[in-house]
Amino acid sequence: MSDVILIQGIQIPAALGVTAAERRVRRPVTLDLELETDLRAAGRSDRIQHTIHYKRVFEVVEDVAANQEHKLVEALGQRIADGVLGKFAVDAVVVTVRKPSPIAGVLEYAGVRIRRERGEG
Repeated sequence: MSDVILIQGIQIPAALGVTAAERRVRRPVTLDLELETDLRAAGRSDRIQHTIHYKRVFEVVEDVAANQEHKLVEALGQRIADGVLGKFAVDAVVVTVRKPSPIAGVLEYAGVRIRRERGEG
């Protein structure tokens, strides 16, 4: 069973929305990540070289969210998952994307939770 690194509450302005007008107004999204990987070596050694560096993960998330346009929260989640799996030695990643107040009315947020494993097509 894998251990999990939690990186939660990331807030990044994103070009996210079905219409071009929505995407032009970069609004913050909230992202949570769970990185599934074996952390025994890091626990024993107490060395950053044996784990996943949070800042590097944040940089990937920031690059995907802030520098690409996304019509759907599903696409943003998928692209972040692909970026993390492509750059880090993790077995799987869970990405939760929350878009605050996506429509007028009483709705705190809409979002998705996507889990992707290494080797999936």
